[in-house]
Amino acid sequence: MDGNIAPTTKARIDPSLPFYPLSIAVLTISDTRTAQTDTSGALLADRLAAAGHTLADRAIVPDDVPAIQARIRAWAVDPTIDVIVTTGGTGFAPRDVTPEAVRPLLRREMDGFAVVFHQASYGTVGVSTLQSRALAGQIDDTFVFCVPGSTGACRDAWDLVLAQEFDSRFKPCSLVGQVPRYRGVCA
Repeated sequence: MDGNIAPTTKARIDPSLPFYPLSIAVLTISDTRTAQTDTSGALLADRLAAAGHTLADRAIVPDDVPAIQARIRAWAVDPTIDVIVTTGGTGFAPRDVTPEAVRPLLRREMDGFAVVFHQASYGTVGVSTLQSRALAGQIDDTFVFCVPGSTGACRDAWDLVLAQEFDSRFKPCSLVGQVPRYRGVCA
């Protein structure tokens, strides 16, 4: 396993299809990062904007279950936000509580995300990928993806997984067709 996800030749971006941008909120979960030092949140915000999506909001909250849940709940009920991506708090340090905060909010968990994320990150960090508790799922109709706090892990998550999953032109299918405002528009 070299860390690269090897999809079939049928998995690809079809440039003849229309691109439908998502509205994505980025939440950094950290006791130490500030707006000036949050390189992971900045990378995600830059990557999603470069891909043609809209940065709906960006925030930093401490490693605290009620604070994490409050911010995510507020975004999940906002009809203008399609996706929430969190960075940080997915490891095994005593203050890492992101999965414990997010999992109870999910109505459905996306088990495959953790599998694919770990396959992708194995190529850059090897078996250290086991130290991540990456998580994804849905709160009502809002998708939530929780990735580690390192800039490298965010790069792997976006470049190797999320960029394709969030691109309506990706075939055989992308997550975009499951977003309420795009149901029926993209298959």
